[in-house]
Amino acid sequence: MQALLDRLTPDHANLSLASAIDPARIPRHIAIIVDGNPSVAAARAVVETCAWLGVETLTLPFEAATLAELPWMMRQEIRFHGIGHLDSLPAAARAELDLAIRRTANNTGLRLNLAVNYGGRGEIVDAIQLLIRENAAITEESIAAHLYTAGQPDPDLLIRTSGETRVSNFLLWQIAYAELYITPTPWSDFRQHDLLEAILEYQGRDRRFGGLPEP
Repeated sequence: MQALLDRLTPDHANLSLASAIDPARIPRHIAIIVDGNPSVAAARAVVETCAWLGVETLTLPFEAATLAELPWMMRQEIRFHGIGHLDSLPAAARAELDLAIRRTANNTGLRLNLAVNYGGRGEIVDAIQLLIRENAAITEESIAAHLYTAGQPDPDLLIRTSGETRVSNFLLWQIAYAELYITPTPWSDFRQHDLLEAILEYQGRDRRFGGLPEP
């Protein structure tokens, strides 16, 4: 969190938003469903801001080239991870993805999940098929341990751009208790202030994880 504040000058338009955020309640995992308009500028703004805020994990469905971003990701200590049916990718795209994962494996900052050739239903089917092959009990815990995001916290905040109101087969298991934030801003225009506004909205909500509100 302090890393973000240190980068905002006193006259920066986003300083008041950033200053209002409670550093003790930063979402551990933010997931964003984009609206089909690829934007490297939006992705960089979001990834950079999440890294400076101290977010543990960011998940994006995004298929843009990764090698061009490697030097920047290395400077930000970002760990790259791919989720989805990666074996079905064209050989060149898979090689590029694997290289980005290897190069950033020892970084210690934000984990960036890039959902490529991904579907939430397929992910659950893959997890159950693995359990059947292992002759293991099928429980909520065992399914979670065999998802593409095994070992990571579930999303606390799910952002949907461009005013869309559907989850689009994205992280269906993991978003069971995520807070949904819908913004009319298209992904191509999404920037740091949009992310900060989403986090402030999230921090103002009473998360009950399926329980009843306090009397």
